[in-house]
Amino acid sequence: MSSEELKLNVEKALDEIRPFLQSDGGDINLLSIDEDKLVKVQLVGACTSCSVNQMTLKSGVEMTIKKYAPQIERVINVE
Repeated sequence: MSSEELKLNVEKALDEIRPFLQSDGGDINLLSIDEDKLVKVQLVGACTSCSVNQMTLKSGVEMTIKKYAPQIERVINVE
């Protein structure tokens, strides 16, 4: 998978989860994909102060991204 295909797949994953985040007043932005293994995102809006944002990041965002791009090993939030 090329870097461009990987980015498109990660964006598809974020588009899948974005409505859930937006329904709670938040959103997510893709910042970078490092070495085709680490995805850096930024949670924005209500997601920045949400007490369960780390759970959302691991259980929702990371899981969804890995469904579209299994080679991704980790997803981290960059504030």
